[in-house]
Amino acid sequence: MGQLDGKVAIITGAAGGFGEGIARLFVAQGARVLIVDLDLAKATKVAAELGPHAKAWQCDVSSGPDVRAAVQACVATFGPPDVVVNNAGTTHRSQPMLDVDEASFDRVFAVNVKSIYHMAQAVIPLMRQRKQGVIINIGSTAGMRPRPGLTWYNASKGAVNLLSKSMAAELGPDNIRVNAICPVMGATGLIEQFLGGPDTPENRARIISGIPLGRMSTPEDVANAALYLASDAAKFITGIELPVDGGRTI
Repeated sequence: MGQLDGKVAIITGAAGGFGEGIARLFVAQGARVLIVDLDLAKATKVAAELGPHAKAWQCDVSSGPDVRAAVQACVATFGPPDVVVNNAGTTHRSQPMLDVDEASFDRVFAVNVKSIYHMAQAVIPLMRQRKQGVIINIGSTAGMRPRPGLTWYNASKGAVNLLSKSMAAELGPDNIRVNAICPVMGATGLIEQFLGGPDTPENRARIISGIPLGRMSTPEDVANAALYLASDAAKFITGIELPVDGGRTI
């Protein structure tokens, strides 16, 4: 018996990093998962490895029509989603705030924040019909204890963290739970952007020095937190910002 037996999930940005880790664990725990990503080739590879309970779907999460099409594909393939993980995200390179160009700013907010607006528009009516649902937004420690260099990214994750709590307050009467997971930096595809330089042991050591447990986060760490929040074990948990950070936000 898996903790997510019979559940249907949509996971964005699931072709790599945290999203892939969540998708792998969800399928292992009995869920059927739509692997949503901008990179269809990578998403297809992950879905193929996971078998018939996973399907790849190409989607630009900053596009309303793309997100609606992904949700429709989920309904057609597996049924209406019980769980949605808004994991897709991007960043600007770590640098002085005034050096970030407007196009980069717009892209960070479109992918990190507006995507959740689009997904909410597409999935909340389906969840309300069934009087149940779980939404997990991948925020960040950057939205809790920001540091220089990533100011606009930090702001976008602050928005994700706060809107998760506001969604939880509004959607509670519909039995829809909404929570944010806030990882510390991990060795994902965005690491050099976060570091503002090459991914070297020296640059990693600078980050790790601020993490009491002495390492960066892994996809498994984030996936285990997502599994708990998605499962019935967390049926009375809503509106939290869960740091998965080895103590970084202490």
